[in-house]
Amino acid sequence: MAAASTAGAGGASGLVYKRLLLKLSGEALMGKAGFGIDMDVVERLAQDIAEAVAAGVEIAVVVGGGNIFRGLAGAAKGMERATADYMGMLATVMNALALENALERAKVPARALSAIPMPTVCESYVRPKALRHMEEGRVVVFAAGTGNPFFTTDTAATLRAIEMDCQAVAKATQVDGVYDSDPRKNAEAKRFDRLGYAEVLARDLKVMDGAAIALARDNGLPVIVFSIEEPGNLLKVLRGEGRATVIE
Repeated sequence: MAAASTAGAGGASGLVYKRLLLKLSGEALMGKAGFGIDMDVVERLAQDIAEAVAAGVEIAVVVGGGNIFRGLAGAAKGMERATADYMGMLATVMNALALENALERAKVPARALSAIPMPTVCESYVRPKALRHMEEGRVVVFAAGTGNPFFTTDTAATLRAIEMDCQAVAKATQVDGVYDSDPRKNAEAKRFDRLGYAEVLARDLKVMDGAAIALARDNGLPVIVFSIEEPGNLLKVLRGEGRATVIE
């Protein structure tokens, strides 16, 4: 995919990216709690997405499931990896439904699409259907990862970004970019403004798993790492103004 970070530079709206895949971790949805869903946090994230949509951005979202699966981790001990992964996928469906609901409450049309068919709960993921939803102005929330065990939601986010012809994938974190060590534990941690895919892999920087970074590299998909903690930061990133690390 020929994805250029300056493609379609948004004219009067000043947008650098006009179609984006937003990766939200499950932990981002639980706020300060140990696990579960904090709907105040989910509604704030929905408002950030609503601002971006109002500015003319087409957005897809991939959500993780760590906030729910963390509470089940004890039960998963001793299980085979595939079974535990399927449990994690089901957790992402709950998060996707919560975000879909919050977006609708914010007057933003949204659809949750699951890679694991569950027609009584949400739509199944079919690429042409997902593309049509985006073209018609809906936010598409992808759930259940890739539908396969042994793949992370980071890999799912990169895959869906490529399938949806997105210009970049933005990974929302609790810090304002990529550092050479955890800045919350090391005051001397070095922050990067820009990185190459090869450097991320060689330095094992843990931005995304290696499969996700390699897939982004092979398809020319920029990865933007930014903080979701500051309200309104998503729109700043879309306009090239936010503090973030760009990997390309």
